[in-house]
Amino acid sequence: MSATHQEPNYMKIFYALFVLTILEVGVAYTNVIWAGFPLLLLGFLLVVLALAKAALVGMYFMHLKFEKRALGIIALTPLILCTLLIIALLPDLTARPHKSEPAAAAEQVEQQ
Repeated sequence: MSATHQEPNYMKIFYALFVLTILEVGVAYTNVIWAGFPLLLLGFLLVVLALAKAALVGMYFMHLKFEKRALGIIALTPLILCTLLIIALLPDLTARPHKSEPAAAAEQVEQQ
């Protein structure tokens, strides 16, 4: 028993990817045009747009939409692992290095 699927409209997917790419470029240049735009929001928008494009490519051009659910889970596993790794490393990325006492003393001498 084979399940048949209708051939997707690849041009429609291409145009959707094109629009998403234009949006990405627009979001990237938003910070140039409007200097007060929060960088965290800018990064979040770029990641969301990139994930949307990756989902479209994976679903239609890699035919994951028509595969079994287990194959989709296997394809999403690296994304989940990468997200967990970023969350685990965030405290190390935001921590400021501590100055040692001799370095702080030398800096005070230079300022005087």
